[in-house]
Amino acid sequence: MNELITLNGVTLTAPAVRRQDEILTPEALEFLRRLHQSTASRRQELLQLRQQSRARISNGTDPRFLPETKHIRDDDGWKVAPIAPGLEDRRVEITGPVDRKMTINALNSGARVWLADMEDSSTPSWSNVINGQLNLRDALAGRIDFTSPEGKEYRLGADRPTIVVRPRGWHLPEKHLLINNTPIAGGLVDFGLYFFHNARTLISQGRGPYFYLPKIENHLEARLWNDIFVQAQQLLGLPQGTIRATVLIETITAAFEMEEILYELREHAAGLNAGRWDYIFSVIKNFRTRGPRFVLPDRSMVTMTAPFMRSYTEQLVRICHRRGAHAIGGMAANIPNRRDEAANAVALQKVRADKTREANDGFDGSWVAHPDLVPVAMGVFDAVLGKQPNQLGKLRDDVVPDAKALLNIAGTPGVITEAGIRENLEVGVRYIESWLRGIGAAAINSLMEDAATAEISRSQIWQWIYSGAVTDEGEMITHNWVAELLEEEFEAVERFDGDRFDDARAIFEEVALGEEFPTFLTVPAYARYLHESRELAAV
Repeated sequence: MNELITLNGVTLTAPAVRRQDEILTPEALEFLRRLHQSTASRRQELLQLRQQSRARISNGTDPRFLPETKHIRDDDGWKVAPIAPGLEDRRVEITGPVDRKMTINALNSGARVWLADMEDSSTPSWSNVINGQLNLRDALAGRIDFTSPEGKEYRLGADRPTIVVRPRGWHLPEKHLLINNTPIAGGLVDFGLYFFHNARTLISQGRGPYFYLPKIENHLEARLWNDIFVQAQQLLGLPQGTIRATVLIETITAAFEMEEILYELREHAAGLNAGRWDYIFSVIKNFRTRGPRFVLPDRSMVTMTAPFMRSYTEQLVRICHRRGAHAIGGMAANIPNRRDEAANAVALQKVRADKTREANDGFDGSWVAHPDLVPVAMGVFDAVLGKQPNQLGKLRDDVVPDAKALLNIAGTPGVITEAGIRENLEVGVRYIESWLRGIGAAAINSLMEDAATAEISRSQIWQWIYSGAVTDEGEMITHNWVAELLEEEFEAVERFDGDRFDDARAIFEEVALGEEFPTFLTVPAYARYLHESRELAAV
């Protein structure tokens, strides 16, 4: 049993990681303690509000534009803060976890922004949490390098993008850091340690401490982040507005409060992002028991041209540009296949078409998940933007706020197929296995999968079974049939020494085929919940 260490009121429960003393300094822990004490109770209240909101939706009450905040939406007089240094041009942003190799590759990619991801593409093992902070600090100091097991060396180039860090969402605790036996919020740990150690360095380099805020479900959660920003800047003696945040609109409830979210963060707001994969999951999760009106076809058929997705993205662009904020497009999941030229050409064309739609719709930039895709997306946005850094002048006055359009799930074309069921089973099991080994972004069948796409995979399976949905060939989707398909897919998986497929299958069965639908945790966090007593190495 590890001896617990308590410093400045913060108790560390994890075995030591090399160089962690550089991050967990007494001053940094005191900083975290003060942020935690001022926000912990409000965070819990907001998590309870999430449960209440889901219960209302489950009982038949659809989300709506809030009547009590109509004055905010109707007021043309307010804008978000002016664009911060290094965020003027965001035409291509590369996303990825903060491991050492990815950090170097992302900073050398040629993208304008790197989304340094401590959330969906990162397994939050203690080693990953600390090493991610170290990698970011080393990168900003220009002293990061990496040598692969094959001897390939990776070093930083001279021209580097702006770093925007994505901390974990409000729902995830950091079990390895306790205050009065209560875990600190994972997002607060990620934000606080990065901000404390790097804010002044970033300012000295002509940039600033910038963040992506995930999983927000309403404007009150944005208000809590804003209060944290105000306190953090006060504690470090930095001017208010130094921090800038881009909010991912990746929940159906947040889509009805986009303007209010910008308003709450307006002194610190940089924009909104169309987080498409979590958005689809949010729709399934919230309406999973509401019948055929909310049952989606195969995941591959739920494209950005589906009516409810089109409404969501167009309304996002309109709101952002009306308020002087950037609208950033989502990530195309396709990744290059360097060993298959034909497959690679198909993947590149899909990415090009996706980015062309976003650029023509008025987005100011978009995400890619692989360095090879940076030139593809850059070419598309260069053709539309030219020498202009963004499209803030494209106001999209043709778009009208429309609650019904946001909920037009039934208008999604497509069918459910046996192949789609099998794909969900394969992706779900293979992703969870990867996550358990500490790898939170996994290339599966030429797509980059992360926690969001794993959530779609398991939630679609659950909803199809619950709803008694039928495939295009007339087969009713039952628990027993899906269990048989899972057995077949599991047998086809290629095993290797040290794999975690047995654990992954057990977890997937719990979250996709179980009688109850776990909504309070993501799949990876649920894996931790189920297997806590076994002390899996990755968690």
